Amino acid sequence: MTARKITAVIVDDSAVVRTHLSELLTAGGIEVVATAGDPLLAWPKLQARWPDVIVLDVEMPRMDGITFLRKVMAERPTPVVMCSTLTAAGAHTTMEALSLGAVAFVTKPKLGLRDFLSDKSNGLVAAVRTAAQARVRAAQEPVAARATTQTSASASASAFRTPGSALHETTERVIAIGASTGGVQAIEQVLRGLPRTAPGVLIVQHMPATFTGAFAARLNGLCEMEVREARDGDRVMPGRVLIAPGGQHMQLLRSGAQYGVSVRNGPLVNRHKPSVDVLFKSVAQHAGRNAAGVILTGMGDDGARGMLNMRQAGAPTAAQDEASCVVFGMPREALRMNAAAQALPLGSIAAWLLHAVDITAAPAMA
Repeated sequence: MTARKITAVIVDDSAVVRTHLSELLTAGGIEVVATAGDPLLAWPKLQARWPDVIVLDVEMPRMDGITFLRKVMAERPTPVVMCSTLTAAGAHTTMEALSLGAVAFVTKPKLGLRDFLSDKSNGLVAAVRTAAQARVRAAQEPVAARATTQTSASASASAFRTPGSALHETTERVIAIGASTGGVQAIEQVLRGLPRTAPGVLIVQHMPATFTGAFAARLNGLCEMEVREARDGDRVMPGRVLIAPGGQHMQLLRSGAQYGVSVRNGPLVNRHKPSVDVLFKSVAQHAGRNAAGVILTGMGDDGARGMLNMRQAGAPTAAQDEASCVVFGMPREALRMNAAAQALPLGSIAAWLLHAVDITAAPAMA
């Protein structure tokens, strides 16, 4: 029996872009059921035949893509792939779109647009296929958050080069989080549940380099903890969240009883850079039972092996449950490998983390 084709609607104010994207998706086995030059033209077409995925531009006449995305998510939550030109300001716009429930984004270059639109490897087909598997829901409106004061400059990277196994006798605790597709919303919800006194948090979210700074800045305005893009040598300390920069791996290091991070280039791991596995394995080595780890929504299996190392080192571990995930790939693999000790609904993870790092973890797995 032949599987039903994924259906898509393209909303973009450029006729050239609509034509090329339609051809690209059709060649990739995706049925484009309609296209529209702006959201107002798109709405009746969507109501006539609602697609599996909406491919949406940001800057359009009469109604911008963010406003339209908010309308779609309020009335009929649907997987959306943002497809817009990459600009510095656009990074913040993309973060807003992902926080509202967009599943993925593909960036259109300012130069060489026609070549990009004709390139089968530009990521759009893969993004639409991933989005079609996603379970989306209306985004929660963020609560008002305090303005966070930036702390002093980071410690020198050389202070955190001490090799060796994890220290057990230290009062410092570390929270490690990994996520991919759907992670922007999930991470936001978890961090909004953590007080400014929470232990230091390290996060790998699969995201290109241009966007991680904007992601951190957005979270910094929504959360009680200080959130910023990690820099090589940053201290891991209570009240601080470090986001791994796109295009670089982040690892935990220690010097005595203090923790810091290394941010370095390197090969792709599990097709990703930054990689959750790279972070988790370093946390297992240097923090052991003084850490707690969580794998959130995402496609693939990045992080499962590293989380197994964490659990074997005595760290409490958990994965987001299937019902609350946008994509249950990474959590499923962590549970299948017995790396995550339990599955938790997204709304319970912040409280679980606070409990996990406040008690003595279970002995390491045999």
